[in-house]
Amino acid sequence: MIGRYAGDFMSFEVTIDNRLVKVTLSKQAEKALAKRDQALFVEMELYFSCLIRKQVLFHETKRQANSVRVIDKLSVSFHPVMTASCQIKDATPEPAKSDFEIQRRECFVPKWLTIEYKKGNWLGEFGY
Repeated sequence: MIGRYAGDFMSFEVTIDNRLVKVTLSKQAEKALAKRDQALFVEMELYFSCLIRKQVLFHETKRQANSVRVIDKLSVSFHPVMTASCQIKDATPEPAKSDFEIQRRECFVPKWLTIEYKKGNWLGEFGY
């Protein structure tokens, strides 16, 4: 896969669940990936509960079967999850989640993902 530079960012396109996703890496993220011995697995989690939350999670090992290789040391995946109930009194900092089998999954796959590396930390954001 050939990436394209736009300023200080390199972008790639991958297909997840029949939807094209633009993955953009900062130069710092590119450098940090190049120094790694193993791949980084990036999960775009769409969390359904009382409210909807988007978050990007970074893993050292593959967690999702639908992980797609972007470049040699980077794979990405989309993972919709939900909680069993939605009661404020039961709220915890991180309630138990389970996979959310949604119909027409491709409608929920993000259009873009941006990955940065700052002060020793991976940062990510995705959107529609």
